[in-house]
Amino acid sequence: MKSARRTFTLSALTLAVGAVLTGCTAAYRVQQAEQAFPPIGQFVTVHGGARVHYIQAGTGPDVVLIHGAGGNLRDFKFDLFDRLTDSYRVTAFDRPGLGYTDRDPDIATGALATAGETPAQQATMLREAAAQLGITDPVVVGHSLGGIVAYAWALLGLDEDSDVNAAAMVSFAGVAMPWPGDLGPYYTVNGSAFGGAVTIPLISAFVPTATVENVIEGTFSPQTAPAGYGNYIGAPLALRPETFRANVRQVNTLRPHAVVMAERYPELTLPVEILHGTADDTVPIAVHSDKVVQLIPSAHLVRMEGIGHMPHHTNPEEAVAAIVRAAERAGLR
Repeated sequence: MKSARRTFTLSALTLAVGAVLTGCTAAYRVQQAEQAFPPIGQFVTVHGGARVHYIQAGTGPDVVLIHGAGGNLRDFKFDLFDRLTDSYRVTAFDRPGLGYTDRDPDIATGALATAGETPAQQATMLREAAAQLGITDPVVVGHSLGGIVAYAWALLGLDEDSDVNAAAMVSFAGVAMPWPGDLGPYYTVNGSAFGGAVTIPLISAFVPTATVENVIEGTFSPQTAPAGYGNYIGAPLALRPETFRANVRQVNTLRPHAVVMAERYPELTLPVEILHGTADDTVPIAVHSDKVVQLIPSAHLVRMEGIGHMPHHTNPEEAVAAIVRAAERAGLR
């Protein structure tokens, strides 16, 4: 009996020490990430006191840029943002829970929670921020998961008379439709209560930098990331436990909302421009853009042969051209 109690005590102490070590290491890495990659923009406060981080520059018709899963507005600031500011007033947002934007105050955020902001909730927060910034009739541009947030922004305009309703929409390899099967263990485990409490703190504390670099290169495959991209975008920010939880929960809970949204896509009449690579393994074109153009009569798809998941970086001229087409079709130019 004494031996059993001693074993239990040692096990409990080991777990406690491990938890403290993990927590301290994760906290140190959070501090290091935020010192290396501080906010580069300003903040606006929306409902419930949530802060939205944004950058804005340029003059002309409004263009709004919404980044993808695990990212932040630095993805657009690396290149595309500055290509647009001579002709447009460009605003890039950090999505809720990512970068330096707070999560929706109505969402439970504890380690054991599993809810993620829906595309509509994310779009609502960003629309509130846009309204406060005086943005009107924007061309709303979304990449990857930001694509379905852009679609949600457009759908909200069907039911709400607002100056921030999208005049046009652009999708770069955007999520749009429900997909077959599940997302695999990365999202299902990390998006669970167990993942939020156990695996995410461990990954946040101990995943090596080389793993992050490999993920970035995998996202660009079969192309490669531009020189300096990995050092600029602030990838360690995505490993902060709260950011990590927000990201995986949004992705893990996304599919049912895509099902509902797809039912309303035929109601959209605004100009929609889509760039999507045929070699995109992250958001396959056959599952998403090939199908959404069959539902939205005003959608125009440019199929980019051999291009992967980052068309706005690998083909920035095509990305700018898509935004210009959308603005012209909407009568903004």
